[in-house]
Order: sequence, then structure tokens, then C-alpha cells
Amino acid sequence: MSRPPDHGRRRILLLTALAAGALAAAPAWSASDPLPSWNDGPAKTAIEAFVHAVTTPGPRFVPPPARVAVFDNDGTLWAEQPLYFELAFALDRAKAMAAKDPALLTKPAFRAAASGDPKALAALGQKDVVELAVASHSGMNTDQFVAAAKAWFASAVHPQRHRPYASLVYQPQLELLAYLRANGFSTWIVSGGGVDFMRAFAEAAYGVPPERIIGSSGQTRFELRNGTPVLVKLPAIGSVDDGPGKPQNIELHIGRRPILAFGNSDGDQQMLEWTAAQPGPNLELLVHHDDAAREWAYDRQSKIGTLDKAWDEAVARRWTVVSMKRDWRQVFPTQAK
Repeated sequence: MSRPPDHGRRRILLLTALAAGALAAAPAWSASDPLPSWNDGPAKTAIEAFVHAVTTPGPRFVPPPARVAVFDNDGTLWAEQPLYFELAFALDRAKAMAAKDPALLTKPAFRAAASGDPKALAALGQKDVVELAVASHSGMNTDQFVAAAKAWFASAVHPQRHRPYASLVYQPQLELLAYLRANGFSTWIVSGGGVDFMRAFAEAAYGVPPERIIGSSGQTRFELRNGTPVLVKLPAIGSVDDGPGKPQNIELHIGRRPILAFGNSDGDQQMLEWTAAQPGPNLELLVHHDDAAREWAYDRQSKIGTLDKAWDEAVARRWTVVSMKRDWRQVFPTQAK
């Protein structure tokens, strides 16, 4: 099968730039069936068998401190179509900025953001998208940015699903996170998304605290403003947490090789490979978006969440591919929180 063009560079540039209200709550863990939104099948069996093996005294037992589980965010813990939610946030901020400063409308990216025209947005080049993201994410201090992101989450609604963005988390994954924590795992988010953006919602949404969120980041500068120390976000690259950057940042921030890794795209391949190289028990999983009725169906040809090389790797290495259509009884929480 022929491969589509490599869209990795576009995603890396976008996520690098992006780095510069009630939320969905994690469900209670149930001992009778800790994964009720998972259909019985190979994926659920693999997860439960792995957790049983590493938590039961015996040859595959893993002490709790070493039970590290890492999850991608976009497309793995919540939806990512028709564009990354952080980009939707950036577009809304750019539109508001252009309303205050009409001179920005001389730039194609800001004109497209202000118009909301899908064709104009689709026509933007990499340089335009980077310019838009940098302008909408930098200049403020970190506290101001988190406040802006939380305010956006409190009011923004997905244009196709007609639900708050933060309610588009995956119910089966909320259950899995709770199940793992109930069995002594530490759960981490390792995503290409901006770390400050994820920290604005992830603890309430997933039960993952800020210190266990690893993402792309921009550089900051310490300043005293009116006698108050702040960290100002700069339009400069800090770290790109995508592809090879994921295992690098896992080593830097966690210092332990995970025993479980869950992703959905080519950007997660190296994280899963790093986990699979664990000399002890390990489990690698990929979400396959194959449910157009309840979510979206995409893989090799998609510009968002491309699953091509990682899928081939999963087949060759016998990683667990989770079919959204077959393996998940329910996709999103019943109520839009």
C-alpha cells in the first residue's frame, strides 16, 4: 500500500508554535467491571491480563513505583478532528486579537481566523499557521495563559459535535486511567500539545495532576512586573514533545521507562518503541479511529492524527490495536459536562 505524504513536519511546526465551566470527571472505579465501556474482546482482555500479571506476586510482578503508564492526549484521550482543539483555541484568540487591532487583518492567518472560512483556513501555509499560533500563545505570563485557556474551555463548543470541547474525552479511557491508578500505576500524559494548554483542563478531566503532564513548550523569561515575579511566555521553542521527543522527555521528566504506553498516531511510535524495549513486562496500545458514526474514521491519509508507519509497526510487533468501533461500547460520556 502506498504511503501518503509525510505530515509530521507540519504537526511539529504547529505544536512547536502552540507551545510558545465544568470538565468531564473521571468515573468511579468498579471492582465488578472496571472497564464497563469496553466491549469484551482481545483489547480488553490484554489490558486486564497485563494489569493482573504486574500486580500479582510472581515472575511478572512489577513494584508500584515502576508501574508507569503514559498516554498521548490528542486522539488518544480526547477527540482531535477536524483540527486539534488547541488550534481551535488559537484561532479564537486570534479572532479576538484582530477585533481589538484591525491592523492584524493585513496578515492572511488573522484574516482567515477572523472570517472563520474553512476554505481560507485550509489554504493557510505552515508559515501562516506558525505565525498565528505564536501570536496567540506568547506575550502573556503563564498564569494569564492558563486563565485564558480555562475561560475558553468554559464557553467554547465544538462546531460539529455541538458539545463543549472538554466533554469530548473518551469514556473508555477515563475508565482505564481510573483502573490503572486503582492498581498502583502512575498515569502520565505525554503529548505533542502545549503543556500549559493541557494543564488548564487535564487534572479535572482525567485526574492527572499538572506535574504529570509532559508536552511541547515555549521558552519563558522570569520578570518582576509591579513587584510580582512572573514567567512570561516567549515566541521561542522550548521543547517539541512529538515523535522522538516523547521518549527523550519521558527520560528527562519521569526517569523511568514506562511499562504501558497508549497512543494513536505516527507521532507516538517512538514512545511505544521505547516502552516495548522495557526488559520486563510491557504493553503497547494504539487507538484506531474507525467509527465514522460515533466519532470520525481516519488513519493513513489523514492530515490530523496520521496512523500509517505506527500501524505497520504495531502489526509487525504485535502491539494491541484498539478499534474504536469494535472495542468501545461507548465513546464519549453520556452527559456533556
